[in-house]
Amino acid sequence: MLVMNPTFAVRRLMPLMLGVLVTALSVNARAGDALERQELKFGFIKLTDCAPLIVAYEKGFFEDEGLYVTLEAQANWKVVLDRVIDGSLDGSHMLPGQPLSAAIGFGTQAALVTPFAMGVNTLAITVSNEVWGLMKPKIATDSGKPLHPIKAEALKPVIDTFKTAGKKFNLAMVFPTSTHNYLLRYWLAAGGVNPGYYSASDSTGQTDGDVLLSVTPPPQMPATLESGTIHGFSVGEPWNQQAVRKGIGVPVITADEIWQRTPEKIFGMRADFVAKNPNTTKAVVKALIRAAVWLDAENGANRKELAQILSRPDYVGADVAVIEGPITGQYQFEAGDVRAKPMFNRYYGEHASYPFYSDAVWYLTQMRRWGQIADAKPDAWYADVAQKVYRPDIYRTAADALQASGKVKLEALPAADGYLAPNAGFIDGVEFDGKHPNAYLAKLPIGRKDAVAAK
Repeated sequence: MLVMNPTFAVRRLMPLMLGVLVTALSVNARAGDALERQELKFGFIKLTDCAPLIVAYEKGFFEDEGLYVTLEAQANWKVVLDRVIDGSLDGSHMLPGQPLSAAIGFGTQAALVTPFAMGVNTLAITVSNEVWGLMKPKIATDSGKPLHPIKAEALKPVIDTFKTAGKKFNLAMVFPTSTHNYLLRYWLAAGGVNPGYYSASDSTGQTDGDVLLSVTPPPQMPATLESGTIHGFSVGEPWNQQAVRKGIGVPVITADEIWQRTPEKIFGMRADFVAKNPNTTKAVVKALIRAAVWLDAENGANRKELAQILSRPDYVGADVAVIEGPITGQYQFEAGDVRAKPMFNRYYGEHASYPFYSDAVWYLTQMRRWGQIADAKPDAWYADVAQKVYRPDIYRTAADALQASGKVKLEALPAADGYLAPNAGFIDGVEFDGKHPNAYLAKLPIGRKDAVAAK
């Protein structure tokens, strides 16, 4: 679905006016900063974490940077990947694992880059009412409410009950290389549940698994749960909250409870496009940074307006009430259980939009852990792949240009090496150090961890 604002429509009808505007922009541009391209098409999936793209468009940040953008909703993540690779889209809201898996040839081989991260902590894991009813008696309470974080230990007996009855326990995620797949697997494994392995003979990732994991597009999750086809799912908002609103499921854990700073979607582009159009790419990232700042400004003062924007059919297309809670820090788990989630749906603060190499390395460790990377790799290999795909250098150049322009006040940039400090903010307490991925893998009790010597 194409999304086009009225001013853009006028330009389409009045090419002469567009020519005059572009000429004026070119005349006023600093030497060497002229944009190689002004008209671009970007994709997105109907999730609240597409917000930086939508805000950059709706608030005129793209246009202010000399860009004329068309936004187009995509059917699923496979379509997103294919259309960025074949050039139908100049860039898109994407899963972090997509450009990384393309770089290493898991699935489609292609050279994609990530100059901008689209936020942290935007997903949750939801189970059906039936499963929740079986889990709840095994969960400790605080003032009559379930004590969070809820670990997968509470789900394991339910899975065992299904297995004894000869039934498969089905869980859905959105794509094999999605954050949703890896966080769901992380949560399950931390609770003693084996989510299964990928191999050359098993592209579904179900070998030796205690559960059956399958792919469902995000907007279809609630209906699939309601039909009984699946018993739970891992997805971004607003689709967990939609399940609560429909009375068909209960979110049992949010991303920040599994990993305190879960890096979520990214903005992906083809490497050759970036190489040929460096000024255009910088302008895109500048607009996205401005959008991220707007999203987190004044402790979320703009989030109610954001909910109104995202509720439009052209964008997420869910009711304002379903969207508003999570993005304003009020998360409903079930009737009468609404909890403050100030770190949920962060887009800029604490470097939520910065493309850290260490984030890329974590995703690569999960690909290795579950067999998507077939063989052990040295630490240097992880660093090399991360640096080919994640481009903090582009982000820093765009941020420096924004700061110099005075258009927006930015937080200090992180250390230039691109790595976050080691942290143990995971549900199992295992520390992750992006500079030592094999040592990290060796600590995880379930998963491939045949480490090799670092080189």
